Formats: sequence, C-alpha cells, structure tokens
Amino acid sequence: MSQTIEITILSAENLQENKKAIKGNTFVTVQCDGSNNEVSTTKLDSEGGSYPTWNEKVVIDLPLHARFVTIEVKYKTRGSSSNSVGIARVPVSDFLGGYVHENQLQFLSYRLWDNRVMRNGVVNISVKVKMSQQNSCSSSMSSTMNGVPVTGVPVAGNGSCSRVATGIPAVWLNYQRHI
Repeated sequence: MSQTIEITILSAENLQENKKAIKGNTFVTVQCDGSNNEVSTTKLDSEGGSYPTWNEKVVIDLPLHARFVTIEVKYKTRGSSSNSVGIARVPVSDFLGGYVHENQLQFLSYRLWDNRVMRNGVVNISVKVKMSQQNSCSSSMSSTMNGVPVTGVPVAGNGSCSRVATGIPAVWLNYQRHI
C-alpha cells in the first residue's frame, strides 16, 4: 500500500559550489526512502543561475513505511555527469498525519546541505497529498447539516459506502466508587 503525493518543485535560492554562485544547468531529483530506487527528475534550468526556478510537478507513490522524501539539487557539468549542490531530507510527518487535510496544498522550504555537511541554499516546494480511495468513499457520503459539512466513516470494514457512522469519538473511563 502507498499514499500518492504531488510535490511541485518551485525554486531554489543561493546555490553555490566552492563558495561561488552556480552559473546554471540545475535540476532536482526526488526520491522517497523505501521506494526501490524510483527517482523522479525535473527539467534542466539553464537561466536561473544560483536562483533557479522549475515550477514542475512530480507525482510519487509514497510507501506507508516511508519516513523521508529526499530532494537533491544537482547541476550538469560540461560532460554528461552531474554534481550535487545539496540535499534536503523532508520528513513525511511534515505533510502527512498532522492537522493538514488531504488535497490541501502546503508551501514548504528546506535548507540544502552539501556533501561536506555545510549549508548550501534553500529549496522551495509545495506538497499536496492526493485523496486516497478509502477516504474518497467516505467523502462521497458526506452531507451538510445547517450549512456545516458532515463526513462519516464507512461502518463495514469492506470499503462499502452503504452505511456511514458519524459523530464524535468518546473515551470511556472506569471510575471506582469510594465507599
């Protein structure tokens, strides 16, 4: 099982190589841990120099056991090789399982670290967690009560949307009476 996320690589700032501004030909690779080496790559930015912009969407399937998404900014050298400018490890908890709902866009910025563990710029991204099939079933059963949206959870564990439970979860405590 996995969760689909859409990451838009927006831009980067203050990229350097040996304390000199990068001239251009930068691109970004995106990979999540536990994804069997599946790497997504953006197009090459040849004009931005040390302040490149890509504005490119990358859709990846994030395994449920993944803890990080690795974003690496690289630049092409004169040959066919490429050098790393810096890496940002984005915790999955920054956009999953918190207070942000699915299909809500989040804008995030992360510090890039080079291979000598020195600060080397910032990468700007946006992340949207795509709605899963399980939640799309329950949201299709949502209704409104006095203009306020009401959503429910399917009662049957088989994914059936025929019956939906709504309400506020309650915690039952055992109280002992003192005699």
